[in-house]
Amino acid sequence: MLASLHVKNLALIDEEEVCFEEGLNILTGETGAGKSIIIGSVNLALGAKADKDLIRTGAEYALIELTFRLDDGQKEELKKMDIFPEEDDMLLIQRKIMAGRSVCKVCGETVGTRQLQEIAGVLLDIHGQHEHQSLLQTKKHKEILDGYAGAALAKIKSEIREKYNNYQQVGRELKELNADETAREKEASLLRFEINEIEDASLSAGEDVLLEKQYRLMTNGRKIKEAVSCVYRLTGYDEEESAGENIGRALKEIKGVSNYDEALSDMEGQLQDIDGILNDFNRTIKDYLEDLEFDEEDFVHTESRLNLMNHLKSKYGNDIKEIFEYKEAGEEKLSVLENYEAYRSGKLTEYEKLKEELAALCQKASAVRKKYAKELTASLKKALLDLNFENVEFEIQVRPDSGNMTADGYDDVEFVISTNRGEAMKPLSQVASGGELSRIMLALKTVLADKDDIQTLIFDEIDTGISGKTAWKVSEKLGILGMSHQVICITHLPQIAARADVHFLIEKSEKGERTVTTINKIAGQDSLKELARMLGGDRLTEAALQNAKEMKDLARNTKQY
Repeated sequence: MLASLHVKNLALIDEEEVCFEEGLNILTGETGAGKSIIIGSVNLALGAKADKDLIRTGAEYALIELTFRLDDGQKEELKKMDIFPEEDDMLLIQRKIMAGRSVCKVCGETVGTRQLQEIAGVLLDIHGQHEHQSLLQTKKHKEILDGYAGAALAKIKSEIREKYNNYQQVGRELKELNADETAREKEASLLRFEINEIEDASLSAGEDVLLEKQYRLMTNGRKIKEAVSCVYRLTGYDEEESAGENIGRALKEIKGVSNYDEALSDMEGQLQDIDGILNDFNRTIKDYLEDLEFDEEDFVHTESRLNLMNHLKSKYGNDIKEIFEYKEAGEEKLSVLENYEAYRSGKLTEYEKLKEELAALCQKASAVRKKYAKELTASLKKALLDLNFENVEFEIQVRPDSGNMTADGYDDVEFVISTNRGEAMKPLSQVASGGELSRIMLALKTVLADKDDIQTLIFDEIDTGISGKTAWKVSEKLGILGMSHQVICITHLPQIAARADVHFLIEKSEKGERTVTTINKIAGQDSLKELARMLGGDRLTEAALQNAKEMKDLARNTKQY
């Protein structure tokens, strides 16, 4: 559950911290007090697009922190994302918004906004002010139904995606095979030339690396020979000032006195070792010099061979391995062109087989959708009746279209409804008002909440377009939902506010020369006063307070357990 929200330097908020609790958390306040900022800050912390204009005037940055208390299921899901909470099962999400950039952290580790949004999907579900409008889009209907079906459909959809991709790939290959005979022969002729050119070169793996090494030696042969000859002379024994000659004289001198001192005897041994090492080195370098002679014919051959390889690389690949791969691909394509009719026939057979297999999977997915559509229809109809749709008829239509197979099947899914007795069922877009859409979305959230493990549900003004008896029905539904989930709800309706397990008041006031938004937990008489304000307007009368108390008592007495 969401344990706390800390906001600093965001819009009209100077610095506020809210500690949410289990059950139904209600947020109320006058229009313009900044209620939307509270839910907006949660969205920002979870990766929503951040605008630098949100930073409070005069501040360098805005900071939002969310603290969650996790259950075992959430911990397991987050571990799959390599996210590990603190030892007390608390998870801290921070987002610091600065001009031009923002930094997101989870438990102190920097994360990207995409990963942050994945994490958010495990922690909570936010229903924004206008999300119910998405119900007017039929593509949303399939998304909702598939989400309800869950694992029963997910594996089949994965198989459909894989099969569909293969089906599409073979279809593209067939289109590419439709070139005319002249074009095919022209392509085959070019492939034969390229294959022969590579074969005639008789390349071997790693040959280019070896030849380049030899070529460097050959082109720098004179410079190498002069340097190595100089080293040979300086370390040899033939010239008067050479190292070998000098060490030989030094060895002769120390031998003449080493019998007089044991320390000198040790030095004599070390000098003999040096003389031996130098002698070995001198012989090695002499052998190197003798092998350094290059034949002009070898040089020309090496240079010509390298030029050939570089020519082939410019056409077929960056190295010999890629040239061989190009040749193999060319041979495969040439084989197709030389056996065109047989290959095309095989591809057609493969295409038709994939089409049949894809259709079978789509049919399987459609059957699952129809099964769960009946279940969801029944659950939603009950939830809608609870929300004061007295004569509602509701149906989720799953319409297969075998001629339109896609990566998630061939079904069109649409919600249809009749809210008045005797009226034919029609698509939501033709029937439902804004208030009705809000209630339908609440019904959906209620039904789906029992299907997933998300603990926290946030509703931003779910009460759009409703009042009176319907408002009581909505408040009852939210109260029931709050018995199994943490629900955070912004509302304008006293009927919903009266149902609160925890009540927060959002107010806007002047502090010095600045306007600030504050949020405080209220209870008892303060909560009654806020209800009275919502019921009666500006003047706080005894009648309004009594009405508020009666409403609070009624909400308490009708709470279901």
